[in-house]
Amino acid sequence: MNSLDIKNLSVEIDNKIVLKNINLTINNGEKHVLLGPNASGKSSLLYSLMGFPNYKIKSGTIFFNNTNISNLTIEQRAWLGIAAIYQNPPEISIKLSKLLSTISQKKINLSKINNLLDRDVNVGFSGGERKLSELMQVVSLNPNFVMLDEFDAGLDVENLKNLSFIANQELSNSSVLLITHRGKALKFFNPDFVHVLLDGKIICSSNNWKKIWNTIKEDGYERCKKCALSSKR
Repeated sequence: MNSLDIKNLSVEIDNKIVLKNINLTINNGEKHVLLGPNASGKSSLLYSLMGFPNYKIKSGTIFFNNTNISNLTIEQRAWLGIAAIYQNPPEISIKLSKLLSTISQKKINLSKINNLLDRDVNVGFSGGERKLSELMQVVSLNPNFVMLDEFDAGLDVENLKNLSFIANQELSNSSVLLITHRGKALKFFNPDFVHVLLDGKIICSSNNWKKIWNTIKEDGYERCKKCALSSKR
C-alpha cells in the first residue's frame, strides 16, 4: 500500500517554479533518500508536502494513504500522520518535557533525552541535541510518514551514527524520506531507494544507493547533470 504518491507535481513560490513534474511513490515502511545540491528544490518538496501555503501547486496531485491532500492545511496533514524534522528548527520558550506531554500520541522512552527535558526547546542546544530533541518530538506523534531535512548537517560521524540508530529504531514502522546533499547518513540508513533532484526535477531513481552515491562522490552532481542531458537526446 502506498503511503505517499506524488503525481506530476509542479510547485510555484513567489512566481517562480521550484518543482517541475515530480513523480514519487513511497510505500508503507519504506525508507527513501532525496539527494541534490543546494537550491535544487529539496526543501521546497518538503514544504510542499507539509502544506506550507506560500508553496502553491500549479499542477499535479499529492496522495497520502489514498487520500488527496493537495488542498489540505499543515494541521490537517499533521493529523493524518505526516511529520517533518526541519534543518533549522526555532527556539521555543517552553520546557521540552511540557511540550512532549502536550503533543505526545504515544508513550516514548525519555531516557535518551533526560538531560534536555528541563530546558527550553532548542535554547542553547548543540546541533546533536537539537536534532535528538526534534527526533523525539516527531516520534511522540506516532507518524505514518516522516521527512528528515538535512539530518546529517552539522554532525560528526559518531553523533550521526547514534542519531541514525535511534531514528531507524523509533521510526521502524513509519515511511521515511531523508533529504540531504551531503549523503553522510546513507550508510547508516541503508535506504530502499535513492532519488536525485536537480533544478526542481527528479532526474534518476535507483534501489542501489551505493552506486548512485559513489558516482556523486567521485564526480559531483555535474555527472548527474550530464546524465540528465544525455537522457533527453
